[in-house]
Amino acid sequence: MRKKLIDFINHHYRRYHDVLFYLFTLTIILVAACSAVHITKEKNQQEFLNSQTKQVNTVDYTVEQRPIYVALQESGFPKQQVVAIVEKLNSVADTRKLQNSDSYTISTTADGQFAMLLLHRGLSHYYVAEVGGQLIAGISDTEVKTRVRSSAGKIKDSLFQSMLKDGIKPALVIDLTDAFSWNIDFNTETRNGDEFAAVWEEDYTEDGTITGQDLIAALYKGSVTGENYAFYYEDEFFDQTGKVNKKMFLKSPISFRGVRISSRFNPRRMHPILRIPRPHLGIDYAAPVGTPVQTVADGVITFVGTKGGFGKYIEIKHANNYITSYGHLSRYAAKVKKGVKVKQGETIGYVGSTGLSTGPHLDFRIKDHNKFVDFLKMKNRSSALRSIPESQREDFEEIKALYLQALNEAVEKSSGEKTPSQPQESV
Repeated sequence: MRKKLIDFINHHYRRYHDVLFYLFTLTIILVAACSAVHITKEKNQQEFLNSQTKQVNTVDYTVEQRPIYVALQESGFPKQQVVAIVEKLNSVADTRKLQNSDSYTISTTADGQFAMLLLHRGLSHYYVAEVGGQLIAGISDTEVKTRVRSSAGKIKDSLFQSMLKDGIKPALVIDLTDAFSWNIDFNTETRNGDEFAAVWEEDYTEDGTITGQDLIAALYKGSVTGENYAFYYEDEFFDQTGKVNKKMFLKSPISFRGVRISSRFNPRRMHPILRIPRPHLGIDYAAPVGTPVQTVADGVITFVGTKGGFGKYIEIKHANNYITSYGHLSRYAAKVKKGVKVKQGETIGYVGSTGLSTGPHLDFRIKDHNKFVDFLKMKNRSSALRSIPESQREDFEEIKALYLQALNEAVEKSSGEKTPSQPQESV
């Protein structure tokens, strides 16, 4: 059954992410170079192989440190040769699109002659080498394999720290909280002793470097939240009944980042600065300056600018006569302007302390038909948008059964260990 899970996911739902930097050895390049000159004379091949036995000196750079053209010139190569090397590299890589973080290595022989230039850029690795008096160029990619892994545990003090201790990487913690962001407010509804489990695809290279992780199933069981599942299917996360986890409203305008609610909806609150009774018709989320703020639903921006005690402020109109507002921002996202349409979960600004504020936080408010309401008590904010179509129900149930098996095995293993469990490979 475990093998079936892996085969099914790899065949139907494998998603590839960016491959991290992987250093190619000189031996690999030599093999590629030999293949490139296969049609040349045997004598030239032998001369090339013999030349590689000489001492080779290498120098590493980043594009930010020094442009390739400049580095080649400073290496002492003739201008004509430098031009030829760059042109040859351009035949396999567009050097005009290089990023400052891209790295490269220049190799020279013991007598200072050009041997090879090796460029590392994103998923691919490009080379230019001197072979028998000729320049050759090529591309080589790192082989990436995929495996399915799982982990489970219980919350102690902090959701984030608890998951890290159980071997789940920070990016996966965020993926898990995002998958449940329509059902669970991780700022207010988590408790010590709550249980979690996660199953994910993991891309890795031959040397064991992890190059990407994608959540495919998750469980969160808490005293406040109850039992919640998320199963990845057709580019969405669905719950155990087959309803899409995406709802009209997110549970919070700030994803889980260790933020807290510092002030709740209270029509009779004493204002902390003015010291007079003044209703607080929203929710304050205390968070560090610069924390991303996201719109809780699709909508159209109706106001962007400074608004009295709210400081930097955004107002968004949503379907069904809902309006949300976001105050005390430090700055706005680049594309935020009046009249612009925004998608649920899209970053619209960043937490600050502008306006009448005692410290960095987000003032979030929502109106229903022009009347302020308590967002945390809205009954209809969790209504599902759609369910699995009947034509796909059987397929979904089969996948869900496999996911459930992997989650249950992770929970069982975690329950049987006294020390925090580490991610297990589902094979």
